Amino acid sequence: MEKYRIRKIKKEDNPAVAALIRAVFDELKIPKVGTAYEDPYLDLMYEEYNKSKSVYYVVEKDGEIIGSAGVAPLENEAETICELQKMYFLPETRGLGLGSQMMAKCLESAKDFGFENCYLETMPFMLDAQKLYKKVGFEYLESPMGSTGHTSCPIWMLKKL
Repeated sequence: MEKYRIRKIKKEDNPAVAALIRAVFDELKIPKVGTAYEDPYLDLMYEEYNKSKSVYYVVEKDGEIIGSAGVAPLENEAETICELQKMYFLPETRGLGLGSQMMAKCLESAKDFGFENCYLETMPFMLDAQKLYKKVGFEYLESPMGSTGHTSCPIWMLKKL
């Protein structure tokens, strides 16, 4: 059985995490405008998530980062609401249950930080991701929350923690 390890991001992971996220965007032909691809801190993920009530995890196999996700307060929203952010996995890792493990780790951290609800945004064609989100209790919303800046993500979901 292959060994996967979920751990908190380190500063030296920044280039690999940025490359992973950009690779998934290219692979899935996700719009680059109005999405996480444009986030100014994409190359500084360690620094961005080294803040209060924020955490970012990576999945590592044989020293290579193959997936990542995090939680942080949802900007311009109640302080009891966090956002599941930048959950991406390389193609060869999908369908192995790593997304479920990563989601559980992120949601547990969100609860530990004292959040009561978790928000996320995704793309309409990311059906496998939506299936996972629904499985753990996320429900669809009619309109976006907070200020993510991701105007190209028209699917909004919320989960009570």
